[in-house]
Amino acid sequence: MIVTKSWLNEWIDLSGISTDEIAKTFNSIGLEVDRVHEYRTPKKIVFGRVLECEKHPDADKLNVCQVDIGTSVRQIVCGASNVRAGLHVVVATVGAEMPSGLIIKPVKLRGVESEGMICSATEIGLPDIGEGIIEVDESIGDYKIGQDITENAILNDDLIEIELTANRGDCLSVRGVARDLSAAFDRPVKEYTVTDNDDKRGIGRIVSLSYEKNLDVNLRYKAIDLKELVPPLVVKLRLAQIEDLRETCVESMMLYVTQSTGVILRAYKHDFFKDEDEKMAKVTLSEDERGYAVIKGKERASTVGIIQEKSSMVIGDEGLILIEASYIPPEIISKKMAETKIESGPMFYKTSRGSEPALEGGLSYCVDLIEKYSNSSTFSGMIELSDAHKDRTVVVTKQEIDELIGANIDKLVITKILKNLGFDTSKSSTDKFAISVPQFRHDIVNKQDIIEEIVRMVGIDNIPAKPFILSEANRLEDNYFEYKKRSVFRHRAASSGFFESVHFVFDEKKVLNSYGFETTKEDLELINPIVQTLDTLRPTLLTGLLKAASMNVKNGYDSVRLFELGSVFSPLREESLKMAMLFSGAREAESLSNTGKPQRVDFALFVQKVSNIIGDITLRQYETKHTLSHIYQSAEVIIDGQVAGELFRVHPNVEKEYDLDVTYVCELDFDKIPYGLKTVQKSSKYQASFRDLSIIVPQTLSYETIKGVIEKSAINELVRFYPVDKYKDETLGTDMSLSLRFVLQSHEKTLEEEDINVAIETILTNLKDELGVGLR
Repeated sequence: MIVTKSWLNEWIDLSGISTDEIAKTFNSIGLEVDRVHEYRTPKKIVFGRVLECEKHPDADKLNVCQVDIGTSVRQIVCGASNVRAGLHVVVATVGAEMPSGLIIKPVKLRGVESEGMICSATEIGLPDIGEGIIEVDESIGDYKIGQDITENAILNDDLIEIELTANRGDCLSVRGVARDLSAAFDRPVKEYTVTDNDDKRGIGRIVSLSYEKNLDVNLRYKAIDLKELVPPLVVKLRLAQIEDLRETCVESMMLYVTQSTGVILRAYKHDFFKDEDEKMAKVTLSEDERGYAVIKGKERASTVGIIQEKSSMVIGDEGLILIEASYIPPEIISKKMAETKIESGPMFYKTSRGSEPALEGGLSYCVDLIEKYSNSSTFSGMIELSDAHKDRTVVVTKQEIDELIGANIDKLVITKILKNLGFDTSKSSTDKFAISVPQFRHDIVNKQDIIEEIVRMVGIDNIPAKPFILSEANRLEDNYFEYKKRSVFRHRAASSGFFESVHFVFDEKKVLNSYGFETTKEDLELINPIVQTLDTLRPTLLTGLLKAASMNVKNGYDSVRLFELGSVFSPLREESLKMAMLFSGAREAESLSNTGKPQRVDFALFVQKVSNIIGDITLRQYETKHTLSHIYQSAEVIIDGQVAGELFRVHPNVEKEYDLDVTYVCELDFDKIPYGLKTVQKSSKYQASFRDLSIIVPQTLSYETIKGVIEKSAINELVRFYPVDKYKDETLGTDMSLSLRFVLQSHEKTLEEEDINVAIETILTNLKDELGVGLR
């Protein structure tokens, strides 16, 4: 879409706004600017008037003209075919430098003195408007003879070419583009005043319109007795600037008004719709065999919105003509063309994207323009066919607008934007906008479209950046997250070298009772078990894993690593989910590094394997309620301060029963294993410091008690601590030496020796005061 600044200025007041600012505004409101071109005429070129025009005495194609240039009358030899006395022209005076590089000097042409040059459009840097010199008229605005043409806005215009998306058919006219600028600059669009003279002959005497059925088409007709029509300079120039010149004067005027207003116009010969002996032109709207709306007279005149037949076109510039303004919804015509494609004319692009539905204004503008630049007379009134249209209403709340945009936009600003864009908000309430969408905005169908319009005009750069908040309800249900959690921990166990083992939820009651497990109550027990060895619901996963490990050992495996994630049942048949792991035999495969004799799995290695799968865990001394565990290698597992399960070495007697080597197992309540988003914690960039302390403590004093005292010391720099060694001998009696390693680190600085000593001294003081223990 091509517009010029002066053309836009006819529809919106752009005084005080530069072309550069207009172009930037177009880009910010979604009308992407492809190019900007400045037309600038040279200096020393002025408006003149041809006083006399006589044939050159020695050249048939030259004329000798006396031209008034304001300050004087100059003799200029001109070869243009359209030069004549009384004509207002553009004159390059002596000394002017033309865009081609030519400098105007006094010369003799075939012996006749010539002081200047009467110019054509291309000679002063304007687009070609046809053969001959420029014929200046009042359409370019006020001017004076002798005035430099550089002062004229029409001749020194700025062209802006805009790239439009397919849905913005409302901007395929200068008025439509001005409407968007109206919202951007908060300046009103100038409306065209419709006038009609009732004293003229009525159009009803010479034209009638009939139709077969409702075809969703709007039509308006005016009749003009055309005489001596000459398109003004501004029409010729602007059509040349948009690179769309037409053959006849009538077609040029139609195209100019369509480009300006967006209303689709066509001109027909009046005689096309009547017989020779009749005065009344009978225009008929009907549907053809393919479903297109067609205008007919004696034969087809046009297909509405698509193409006009050449036989109905106005050829000359005089005679009785009908001017038609039409509108057909773009979705109808586009769909029809997609189904049954036919030949289309130059206006199809506009109609298929969405033309201007306000036909009366565009038609009146065209008629007034023709009357102004011709001796034509217009018949009063118009023939019309209107399809009832009800504007679409979109309701959106102020809260919805602010939430979707991410900023609080003032209600008055929103109302102004919508009003300037042509939307009606008169039915809105305090907190709710009831927006009536005009017919020319067929692309607006929901509240998101309305909000997009507001964002365009406010400007995306003027909306403060905020983190995106997903307001959509989470559609994932609990069962998905339960499945996801199971999947994650199963994959972790597998990646740590464990193989998954799957068993029935049934087990042998006799075996379970022998190990001290409480089984299902008698009144809730299975009535018809599958086999006698699967006669109760299992209360633990461990016996199943021990049986599976035994089978693997019997099949020749020296190292067995198994895990199971499954349901267990309380004596009341209450189901819960548990995860169990088993590690038996060699800690690694035979290799050169271990000389073919790998060590057996130990307590520390198994705890590390469990931690790799589950995460951070704490162990506390514990005695199990069943007899599967070793009494000296048994602990309960603490996760986030909660008891989550137990970890122990299998009792040697049980290992012997199942023919197993050293075996460790762990069983955890799966619901107590944490699973969720990881929380980022601040990490210090300064170096950590390590201190080892050996303290003398009673052998009966648990590490848990010592740990609690140290944690209560609340040393900010203490990152973590853990036991590294314990030592007993006869000299210590009932005491033992416990070595602890402390890791200290600050977020503010590298700890100095004094800082470390103060922290360690605080810990030792607390141990002394509360437990009576000190350094070795």
